[in-house]
Parts: sequence; structure tokens; C-alpha cells
Amino acid sequence: MSSKAKLGRLTSKLIRSIGDNIAPKSKGNGRLCILNFHRVLASADPFLESEPDTQTFRWQMELLASCFNVMPLKDAIYMLAKERMPPRAVCITFDDGYRSMHDHALPILKEFNLPATVFATSGFLDGTNMWNDRIIEAIRHIPTDLLDLRDVGLGVHSLETTEARKRVIHKLTDDAKYLPPDKRLDLTLQLEALVGHRQTDSMMLTPEMLLSLSQNNVDIGGHTITHPILTSLTDKAARSEITGNKQHLEAIISKPVTLFAYPNGKAGMDFDERHVAMAKDAGFDAAFTTAYGAATSTHQRYQIPRCRPWDSTPFFYAARLLRWLAQGVA
Repeated sequence: MSSKAKLGRLTSKLIRSIGDNIAPKSKGNGRLCILNFHRVLASADPFLESEPDTQTFRWQMELLASCFNVMPLKDAIYMLAKERMPPRAVCITFDDGYRSMHDHALPILKEFNLPATVFATSGFLDGTNMWNDRIIEAIRHIPTDLLDLRDVGLGVHSLETTEARKRVIHKLTDDAKYLPPDKRLDLTLQLEALVGHRQTDSMMLTPEMLLSLSQNNVDIGGHTITHPILTSLTDKAARSEITGNKQHLEAIISKPVTLFAYPNGKAGMDFDERHVAMAKDAGFDAAFTTAYGAATSTHQRYQIPRCRPWDSTPFFYAARLLRWLAQGVA
């Protein structure tokens, strides 16, 4: 662990002690923090500031291994429902199915013997990239300093600096997120046309990588086929996204896929009770949102919160987890 990441023996002991005192005092008071990652980068990227690089991810995992009880997600959900949750309980999950989970995260997880779950979008296992990553890479490489999108109602944007490009990426991905899929694709293709025919390598897992993860202490969960906002789809299309994803993943890993994460994960905005029912009908045992705070036995089994501390030092990272475990909500 680097000097930045060293907590010291006494601080680590203090974190464990505080966590133990947050342990269930009576039946039904168990709490669980489910951490939500996406990519783990080989090195820091100014266009992906929310994603940890391998050095950051390593101290995060070493901190979890030394100060918290890291559990397989399936086991944790079972024990939460049975009101048998141990103190300092944490789970590690990854969304979307980036190959960096296999290439960069898996070796570190194995180093500290930590279980994890990947919620995979099955439609990108063929070598294509997700729409948001295509937008990021297009804005990164557009050769001009001005982006004119007035013809699609998205204004004119400066691209003169890295900070300006980051602001444009943030705006366009937010705007595109809730566009109908065909309109979102049109915008993506328009941006890519400004770059030319530059080929972007696949960022996503292959079926072989997914199978390898499944064989190395990583559970595979469902995350739809193409990562749509479910509320933007017809009921028929949403059901197909959920059930088709489960069937595709199970065919690859030859195991049941029993856990599901809603794309984007905001209740009432990105999914609603129709999609909760669809996840149940598809045969998933539990489903997860992106709400902050710890999960408790009072949460609906198909709307379990899942989040990630954003703190950049181990002490404050651990302190936020303890706060969530103490409060049960954000």
C-alpha cells in the first residue's frame, strides 16, 4: 500500500472497532454497503475522472480487505433477508461489462481474495462499444475547436481545451441518455463522422472473458442487452431487454444468472414498478438501483441500493462507508 493509502495499524483497528459497534444490536438492524464500479483504468484519464486507476483501485481493495467484511453479493442478500448480516459488510460490483474488469480489476481482486459481481450488458460482448463511450472518444478526438450541433438542437460548443471538452462530454451524455435509442444513435454517428474513420478498440468484455470471470470468484449478473433507459421503451421492448440479457449470459457461463441491475438505476425515472415486475417474472432473485446508502432488510428485494464513495483518501473513504452503515440511508 502506498504512503497515501496507509491508514496505520491503530487507524485500521479503530475503523474495525467502530464498524463492529454498528453491528446489529437487535433483529432486523443489519446493514450492507454495495459498492458500484464501472471501469478500472491502467492510468488516470482526464476524461474519465470518476473512474479509478489501478493504483487507486488497489488501495481501495486493500482497505476493504483489511477493515471490512467483503462478501459475495448472493450470500449477502440472503443473509440480509435472514437478518444475519455480520458487521462491516460490503459487496463489490461492476456495471456494464468493461474488459478492464478482467484485465485490471481481476488481478487485484485475486491478490486480496475478494469476491465481486459484474452486471453485464450482453449486447456489447461482440466487440462494439456503448454509446456513451463512443461519444467520449469522439469528443476526445474531434480535430476542430468548435462543435456545431444546432441542426439537432444541441447548440454550439467550444472544444479549445480539455476542460471545455469535458464539459461538452458531460452535457451531451446527459442529453443523449434520455433520447430515444434511434435519436441517440444518430447523434453518436454524427459525432463520429467528425472524427473520420478512426477505429476505436473494443472496451467491453468478450464472451471468453466473461466465462473466465465466472470461473474466478466473480458472479455474473444481468444489466439488459443494450443498456437502455427502461422507461423510454415499450413494455414489450423492455421485457425483451431484461429476459434476453439473462438468457444470453446464462448460455455463455452455463450457470444461472439470478441478480439484476437497472441501467442508470434511478427509481421512478429510469425504471418503475413495471420493470420491477419484469425482473421478477424473468427469474431474477433480486435487483439493484443506484440509490445512496446502505441496504437493510426493510428495502424491497428488487430495489436494493448500491453506490460508491467518491473520497480520494483511505480515511475518508472508510469514514463514508461507516457513516452509511451507521445510518442505513444516505
